[in-house]
Amino acid sequence: VIILPIFGLVSLVLSSITHKEIFGKQGMVYCMSAIGIVGYLVWSHHMFTVGLDVDSRAYFSAATAVISIPTAVKVFSYLATWTSGRGPRGSSTTYAFWSFLICFTAGGFTGLILSSASLDLIL
Repeated sequence: VIILPIFGLVSLVLSSITHKEIFGKQGMVYCMSAIGIVGYLVWSHHMFTVGLDVDSRAYFSAATAVISIPTAVKVFSYLATWTSGRGPRGSSTTYAFWSFLICFTAGGFTGLILSSASLDLIL
């Protein structure tokens, strides 16, 4: 849920760089709402190793995997906005946008892999 203001900032910066509105603006709003709601429900996915019972681990594993869907839609909308826009391609703001997107996507992939409670316990 802490990432939601950052998503807003990235959307603002990206629309400023490309001189276009964000691709799928209404879908992006729905995705942010879904991330907020599901993010509220996965509070315990950081506690797989503290001895949760099997049913709780299964629920939090599924909910953690589900949160990747609206997040992926946001990343693809950012990429669609980038490819359809125009603007400076070598500015420091552009590098900041790509740095965020690469770091966030790498973290999302590892988060999706670690959403499996049994794998998370082993690792």
